Amino acid sequence: MIAEYLFIALAGGVTIDFLFGDPSNRYHPVAWLGRFIGFFVPKLKDNSNNSAKKERVKGLIFTTSLIITFGLVIHFIVFTTLHLLGAVDVIIFSTLILKITISIMGMEKHARVIMSALKRSDLENAQYNLSMIVRRNTKTLDEQHVISGIIECISESTVDGIVSPLFYYSFFGPAGAFIYRIINTLDSMLGYKDNYYKNIGWMSARLDTIANYIPARITALLMIVSAGVIGADWKNSLQILQRDHNKTFSPNAGYPMATMAGALRIKLEKIGHYSLGESYEPSSVEKCKTAISIMKLTTILFCVIFSIPLIAILYLAGWWGILFGI
Repeated sequence: MIAEYLFIALAGGVTIDFLFGDPSNRYHPVAWLGRFIGFFVPKLKDNSNNSAKKERVKGLIFTTSLIITFGLVIHFIVFTTLHLLGAVDVIIFSTLILKITISIMGMEKHARVIMSALKRSDLENAQYNLSMIVRRNTKTLDEQHVISGIIECISESTVDGIVSPLFYYSFFGPAGAFIYRIINTLDSMLGYKDNYYKNIGWMSARLDTIANYIPARITALLMIVSAGVIGADWKNSLQILQRDHNKTFSPNAGYPMATMAGALRIKLEKIGHYSLGESYEPSSVEKCKTAISIMKLTTILFCVIFSIPLIAILYLAGWWGILFGI
């Protein structure tokens, strides 16, 4: 029975995102989470002797406390709703939790704002809007590197904005998806290498790397399939994945980005850091549209090929009964 609820919530969460996208940050729970984390960030700093060690301990305690607290709260709500209220209520709650942890149309919306600026030849506006979603100085980027930045974001977002939360939902239900979103949000806010963040954010960065390890590789494989379905170059996608996946600093980011670069037959480059793929064809706004199509199809394939079968298998194995006490 619980498996049926999870199936319905999965379909509902993904469908709602496809139809309506994300609410504004004013009403988005993940934005509230970000403000909550931001409030505590200065309190994690330490100016005393042995400050590096103390900051690492504070970062560890803060990260694990946040994950455990919110994870238990979400699971408790699902558990009590299931036992005290019933099917409709638990499906609605699970659908909403899953929805706020994924961002399919949100990524597309960001990308299309930048694409629109490029179509108007408004490079300055495109650079500014790109700066909202990448960790790099965008003010000196030319059009080709702005397009590269968009496609890199679409590629990475397919993992951390879609596949990873769906992956953990498939194993642990709504609490799993939300715990992943906490880890990813912590990493996006604290996981920097500069002197201010490197100690307080080390645990967040480590957990994010671990959490995305398997989803990144699954995403790359499904992107190849998606490329073949929509008529992109799936063979080159596979070749570039094999050749370039380890060229990024992150052990995970290179997988979806190299795969996407190969599928689109273009080069993705962060100047001074990495270059993925080959410039067999010029980068263009049309390539961005194809990348969005690959992202969406990869989402659907993951649900059909991975999430639904896994939820069913875990039901047969008795996992959901143990997790939800039924």
